[in-house]
Amino acid sequence: MQKEKELIPQLYRTEFRKLVSVLSRSFGLEHIELAEDIVSEAFLTAAETWGIKGIPNNPVAWLYTVAKNTAKDQLKRHNLFEGKITTYLQQDHNTAYETEIDLSTQNIRDSQLQMMFAICHPVIPPEAQIGLSLRILCGFSIDEIADAFLTNKENINKRLFRARQKLKEARIAIEVPPVTEIDKRIETVLTTVYLLFNEGYYSQSHNAILRRDLCLEAMRLNYLLLENPATNTPAVNALMALMCFHSSRFDSRLDEHGEVVLYDDQDSSLWNQELIAKGNYYLNMAARGDTLSTYHLEAGIAYWHTNRSAEKWQHILQLYNKLLQLRYSPIAALNRTYALYKVYGKAAAIAEAEKLKLDNSHLYHCLLGNLYTDEDNQKAIEHYNTAIKLTKSSVDKKAIRKQMIKIGTL
Repeated sequence: MQKEKELIPQLYRTEFRKLVSVLSRSFGLEHIELAEDIVSEAFLTAAETWGIKGIPNNPVAWLYTVAKNTAKDQLKRHNLFEGKITTYLQQDHNTAYETEIDLSTQNIRDSQLQMMFAICHPVIPPEAQIGLSLRILCGFSIDEIADAFLTNKENINKRLFRARQKLKEARIAIEVPPVTEIDKRIETVLTTVYLLFNEGYYSQSHNAILRRDLCLEAMRLNYLLLENPATNTPAVNALMALMCFHSSRFDSRLDEHGEVVLYDDQDSSLWNQELIAKGNYYLNMAARGDTLSTYHLEAGIAYWHTNRSAEKWQHILQLYNKLLQLRYSPIAALNRTYALYKVYGKAAAIAEAEKLKLDNSHLYHCLLGNLYTDEDNQKAIEHYNTAIKLTKSSVDKKAIRKQMIKIGTL
């Protein structure tokens, strides 16, 4: 039973978006909720059946078969005589259905790429595009999306409902847009992939610092963009480079007890040189043309974090300066302050950090705790205590307490 409980959420994360994309492409985007229901029902059937009979030899194929059969039943039950579905039912149904519901690897890949752009259509606002993408393309739960947007699940449900309605009313097709529109719409697609990677790299909602499965899924989605010549842009390559560089340090970020290892204490011999080499490849590919995106700058910062050279922090600080000029964000400003400390010392960094006034961020108080250590240990303790109160993660709490032990307070 324990294996089923672990496997089904994992498969939901990786296969939900594939099945929904294929079914929605077949039925039309106006029936996206039906596609979601069909796939959800397939997973519910799996939970019930596998708990009794055990996990089948090929769980993915089992799910795909059940989803196809459920789709057939739903078509009959709801009598969907619209668009393409009318054609299905006018023909010999079983033959037409099996032909149209194509779950081949190529069709799954194409359907996901087309779904990315359908969901990221400008007819719905960017925030709704990202929320719907996280739900459909990434298999995020409503609770996880609410965490990402710092709101409650009722608001997310309303937002997603309105987004689906807008897409239906506008009769948006599931297709890759013309070349003239790709540049306008790819930014939201990349933002979604970036958010998915971050959810895996640093997850607050699941009390885990590393969720490699999510990071891998983000990289797979990004690779779909790289495979298509029309979407293989410098920014897409830069984002892939960023994810490769970050992923290369996975094995050094947690110790044998599952506790966080701070960057300065990481064992660089554990860094994955193959991923670093791939990151360098994609960063070079990103240098084509004269485009400079935030992903280029963040990839550059991530690159220097895989380098132990003495001058690395000067490079990182310069890149953060450029990043903040291109697009300001509080987290980037916070990270810049750490680089500032490495270059100019704690006093300069404390002065800059306190200007940010990110009082509701546990990361802000962790940084100030670090900066005040050995400068004013009482202030360091106060900031660490505040950080413990603000964070939801038990892993973070352990890491913070470990820092407090180092200054003799626990």
